Amino acid sequence: MKRIFSGVQPSGNLHLGNYLGAIRNFVTLQQDNDCIYCVVDQHAITLWQDPAELRQRTREVTAGYLAAGIDPKTSIIFNQSQVAAHAQLAWVFNCVARIGWLNRMTQFKDKAGKNREKASSGLYVYPNLMAADILVYKGTHVPVGENQKQHLELTRDIAQKFNNDFGVEFFPIVEPLIQGTATRVMSLRDGSKKMSSSDASDASRINMTDDADAVAKKVRRATSDSELLPDPSVVGADGQFAEDFRQARPEAANLLTIFAALTNRDLAAVVGDFEGKGFADFKKEMTEVAVGTMGQIGAEMKRMVDDPAFVDSVLRDGAERARALADPILAEVYDIVGFLRP
Repeated sequence: MKRIFSGVQPSGNLHLGNYLGAIRNFVTLQQDNDCIYCVVDQHAITLWQDPAELRQRTREVTAGYLAAGIDPKTSIIFNQSQVAAHAQLAWVFNCVARIGWLNRMTQFKDKAGKNREKASSGLYVYPNLMAADILVYKGTHVPVGENQKQHLELTRDIAQKFNNDFGVEFFPIVEPLIQGTATRVMSLRDGSKKMSSSDASDASRINMTDDADAVAKKVRRATSDSELLPDPSVVGADGQFAEDFRQARPEAANLLTIFAALTNRDLAAVVGDFEGKGFADFKKEMTEVAVGTMGQIGAEMKRMVDDPAFVDSVLRDGAERARALADPILAEVYDIVGFLRP
């Protein structure tokens, strides 16, 4: 059985892109795998977080996992800071990883921007903690998006170097888990920009906490264009829109992609259903579909967020189970490295 690890940062509102790109896949994976799903609150503080908001968002991500269908009895759900082995193994990996490897990490360059000298050292060594998150459970597979492939390669490099340095076959060489064609979810206000929790306009995204009325309003007001919807010839052999169509009609491409993802249907088939129709007809159906999925998730998330004692109990139970897996592995690492232990 595959042991799968993945996590979501509690550093912003969960939205439709998080659901379609990651969380929905987590639900599917738990059926036949050993799954560990983390709220990576230690990663979140690589950029400053308001403490009260961090606690609230940690609970919201947990509620999002549960509302989407992750079963806390089948999978392990916990927040990272409750399992000390993550940070403890990360220090060992800080001493295994090479500066040159970290210098090549494009996400650090993107997040630090022009203020690289003012960025936290935590942001710089963030990939080493990500490697520890996975390997402290001897994870074998990680579902990855385009922006995480480089970090997974670093995890593989760290595991290989640790094994080589100490002459052991201890850590597995983690494999990426690709689940079908990735869904690119763009802003509802500008189809050329990625949907983001940092966008100043709340209308640009469907939040996972939105109620049915908010979801319906955002779909109806989503930016579209004046042309009729296209025929299936704009869908390429890879099942995605051709890039020239995306550039020419980004909003049409985005809304049709979201509809296909929410209905779990082939994009070409969806395009064929709406060929030659206007956006008014399309949005009526999309509103019904979005409300049926995201509206229900939002209502369930609200119910759980309003019951923090329940959410906290899920996290405590998950952390206890996670520690039972991680602590023996960390103890072996300490023995391999040469640390004296009680």
